[in-house]
Amino acid sequence: MKNQRIMLPRSFRTSTAPTVGMTSIALGISTVMLMPLASAADATTKPKEAEMEAVRVVDTVIDPNPNAEPDVPYKARTSGDKRHVKPLAETPQTITVLTAKQLEDSGRTDLRDILQAQPGITLGTGENGNAFGDRYIIRGQEARSDVFVDGLRDPGMTVRESFATEQVEITKGPSSTFAGRGATGGAVNSVTKQATTDLDFARLSGGVGSDEYYRLTFDGNRVLSDTMAIRVNVLDAYQKVPERSPADRDRSGAALSFVWHPTDELDLTADYYHAEANDAPDLGAYINRGTGKVVSKVPVYLQDEDFLRSQIDTYTLRAVYYASNDVRIENLTRYGTTENGYLATGFNGTRLSTHQGWQDVEYFANSLNLFLNQQIAGMKHQFVFGLEYSDHSVTNGVYSVTPTSYTVTGNETNWQHLLNRSVVKGAQDSDWNVKTVSLSAMDTVDLNDKWTVFGGLRHDRFDYSNTVLDRTAGPIAYELEDGLWNGHMGVSYKFLPHANVYFNYSTASDFNGGESDVGASCGYGGICVPTGTTVEERRRMFANSEPERSQNFELGTKWDLMNSKLLATAALFRTVKSDVMENTTGDAYSSTGSINTGKYRIQGIELGLTGKLTDKLTTQFGVAVMKSKVLESAIADDEGKGLSNFPEKTASLLLSYEATPKLTLGGGVTYSSEKYSGQPESAAATALEVPEYTVLDLFANYRVSKQLNARLNVGNVTDEKYYTAVYRSGSFAYMGDRRNIRLALDYSF
Repeated sequence: MKNQRIMLPRSFRTSTAPTVGMTSIALGISTVMLMPLASAADATTKPKEAEMEAVRVVDTVIDPNPNAEPDVPYKARTSGDKRHVKPLAETPQTITVLTAKQLEDSGRTDLRDILQAQPGITLGTGENGNAFGDRYIIRGQEARSDVFVDGLRDPGMTVRESFATEQVEITKGPSSTFAGRGATGGAVNSVTKQATTDLDFARLSGGVGSDEYYRLTFDGNRVLSDTMAIRVNVLDAYQKVPERSPADRDRSGAALSFVWHPTDELDLTADYYHAEANDAPDLGAYINRGTGKVVSKVPVYLQDEDFLRSQIDTYTLRAVYYASNDVRIENLTRYGTTENGYLATGFNGTRLSTHQGWQDVEYFANSLNLFLNQQIAGMKHQFVFGLEYSDHSVTNGVYSVTPTSYTVTGNETNWQHLLNRSVVKGAQDSDWNVKTVSLSAMDTVDLNDKWTVFGGLRHDRFDYSNTVLDRTAGPIAYELEDGLWNGHMGVSYKFLPHANVYFNYSTASDFNGGESDVGASCGYGGICVPTGTTVEERRRMFANSEPERSQNFELGTKWDLMNSKLLATAALFRTVKSDVMENTTGDAYSSTGSINTGKYRIQGIELGLTGKLTDKLTTQFGVAVMKSKVLESAIADDEGKGLSNFPEKTASLLLSYEATPKLTLGGGVTYSSEKYSGQPESAAATALEVPEYTVLDLFANYRVSKQLNARLNVGNVTDEKYYTAVYRSGSFAYMGDRRNIRLALDYSF
C-alpha cells in the first residue's frame, strides 16, 4: 500500500492555535490509523467488551478570515501583512486591528467613519476643502497618503468602502521600514476578502432605515474543485445624510477573487475591485472668527450643481511559493486607476464660496518578499527580504465654475438654487509622478524562549517630477532623484508565557512635495519653496531641500489572556519630527514657504483591550492621551504651542453581550476632546476651536434561525451635534451624523 498524505485545509495548516475542529480531525485520523492494530490484537487475545462513550458533535462556524482568532469575533491573531512574522500579541508595536464582525456591529461602513472612531486618529479637511475623500491624521501627523490595501500603497484620495474588507489594521508611530516613504504618524492597511478552497458559503444582507437608508451586500465563496475557488462581493447602498438633506451618499461596488492551487507548493490569486461614490456633499457648519466658536444652527448650503464622485478600479495578482517549510516567496502585482472630482459649497458667515477640484490617478506596483527561517548558532532567525517597484502618476486640476460665490442677504428661502453654476472640467494644474525602487531587510531573532530582538532597514530610491502651474510664472517643472534610509530595531522580553514587555525604535521620512494632491501648497505637504524668487531659484532650493524626518521611541507591554481570547496592550511613546516644511509669514493664506525650519514633538500613552472578557461579553477598547509641542519654527510665536487638529484625549469602546443563545446586545462610545484649526502639523490656531464630543451607538443581533439573522443599529442615540474636522480658516466644519436607525437581515445559505 502506498503512503498517503492527509492534507488539511490551508487555513488550518497556517494556524498554530488548536481548535475544536482540529482536535476532532486529529481524533478521527488517529482512530482510523489504530483500527488495524486493534484488529491484530483481537486475533491473539480474548475479546473484551468495551463501553464506547457518546460522540459529541460541536457545530463550529469556520471564519474565512485566515488571520482570525478562533471563536473571538473582535480579535485577530495575526496581521494581514505577513512581514509581521509574529502573532499580534508578540509584535513589538502598537497595531489596532478591526475585524469584519466589529465593523458590522459598529454600523460604520465608510473607512473614514471607521477610523474617525479610533483613539489617536482624527480627520482633516485639506487645501481648498480637498473633498476627494478620506483624509486621516494619526497621532497628530498627516497620513492621507499612508493608506494601503493588502500591503501596497493606495495613492488615490478616494472614498473608501468596507464591503470587501476582512480587517482594518492601524499601525501607530513611524513605520517606513514596512510602508516606505511617509508613514510618519503611522499607516492604515485594509485587508481584503479573498477566495478560499476551505468551504462554501454565501451571505445576502439587506438593510433599511431612517433618512431613506438602504444597503444591499452579497458575499459568496464557491469551491470549484480541491484546488480552485471563487469569491464575489457586491454592494449597492444609499442614504440621505441624517438631518442634512438633500446631502446624500450613494455607493456601489463589486469585488471578484479567484484562487488556484496548482500544486501543494504554489498559490495563485487574482482579484478585481471596483467601487463608486456619487455623493451630494455637505461642508457642514462654520466657525465665527469673532467668537472662535462653531455656529451650529446653519442650513444646508449644498447647491443643485454640487457633487462628489470617486471611482476605483484595481487589478491584483498574488503568487505564493512554498519552497520548503522554512522558505516562502510572495509576489504581489497591482495596476489601478482612480477618478475623483468634487464641487462643494461652503459658507464663511457672509457669503457662499466654491470649493472644487478633480484628480486622475494611475499606478502600478510590484512587491516581492522572501521569507526565510534559519537556525544560526542555536538561535531562530525569521528573515524577510523585500524588493518593491512602484510607479504612481497623479494629475490634478480644477473645474471652470461660474459664478463662484454669492453674498447672503438674509432673504434667501431656497438655498439649493442660489448659485445656478455652470461647471466644465478645466485643464490640469499639477502633474505629479514618482517612481520608486525599494530594498528592505528585516530579522526577528529568538535568542531563547524569553528574549527576542528585531531589526530592519529599508532604502527607497525615488525619481520624482511634478509640473505645477504657478499663477504668475506659468508651469514650473520640479525634479528630484534621491534616496531615503529608514529602519527599526528593538527588543522584547517574555516575562510570562502570555505576557511581554518591549522597546521599539523606528524612523520615517518623506521628501519635499511628497503629497500628490496639492501642487505647491507648502502647508499641506506640497512643494515648499519661497515665493517672490525666480523660477530657477525655486528649482534649485527645491533640489537642495532635506527630507522631513521622524524618530519614534516606544515602550510597551502586551498580555495575551484567557487562553488567547483577550489581548491587553499598553504603550508609552515619543515621536520627534524635524526638518519640517512650514509657512514662514504666519499668514494662514500665504503660500510663502520655508525649507526644513520646523520641529515638533508628540508624546503620550495608549491603552487597548480586545477580545472576550467572559464567554458572553466581548469588547474592543482603546484610549490615547497625548501632548504635542512645537520645538522649533521660523515663526517665533509658534514655538511652545500645540499642533492643530490634535485632540489630546481620544477613546473608543465597543461591547457585545450574548444575553441569550439567540439575542446579542451591545453598544459603542466614541470620545474626542477639543481641538483647534490650522494647517496640518503646524501650530494650532487656538482662537478657532472644535468642541469635544461623546457619541453613543447601540446595536442588537437576533438569530431568527440557523440561516437568518436580524440586526438593529441605532447610531448617535443621544442625537449629539458634533464636528469631526474644521478648515484652517474656519469657513466650514464637517458635521458628524445625527441620530439614525437601521435594520438589516442577513441570510446565509
